Amino acid sequence: MISKKSILYILIIAVAVGFSGCKKKPRRPNPLDTVMGSSDTSGRGESFDSLSDSGTFAPGETTLESGQGRDGSGERGIVSAMVYFDFDSSSIKASERAKLTQVANYLRDFPSHSLVLEGHCDWRGTPEYNLSLGDRRSQSVRQYLETLGISPGRLETLSKGDLNAMESASATQMAEDRRVEFLVLR
Repeated sequence: MISKKSILYILIIAVAVGFSGCKKKPRRPNPLDTVMGSSDTSGRGESFDSLSDSGTFAPGETTLESGQGRDGSGERGIVSAMVYFDFDSSSIKASERAKLTQVANYLRDFPSHSLVLEGHCDWRGTPEYNLSLGDRRSQSVRQYLETLGISPGRLETLSKGDLNAMESASATQMAEDRRVEFLVLR
């Protein structure tokens, strides 16, 4: 027969095992469960009928001309101006269009330069979904620049998805992860 002491030990061990489970990782929301904006379900961005040619880069951002090569050679530059997107969207916001107008002006001023449009996402969603969303964002920027008269041959797209996103990011940091960066090829 099992003694009361043995039953107590078994009960304590069972409770300890139950409470000592691993901490669960935060669950990523299913992108299919999110509410999509009504303006962009095709991933092609907004219509570009009313383009604004006015506007400048936001304070603290530099012009395209200041981008130097990553290795100092001047062969490849990173443009510090970025186009930001809303959550789970590839629509270009009206507030971001002035930046793209300046990018188009830069490409007109430097016809030997071309750009790589690098799409990024925050960490929410599956890696596959985020690669697709990053691609839609870079394609949306490409389409917009083409409507401004930039030759498609001067624009390449690349999706980084959530590769550079921080999983424990704040809401502000996640908003900064939802972007397209410009890499200048000379």
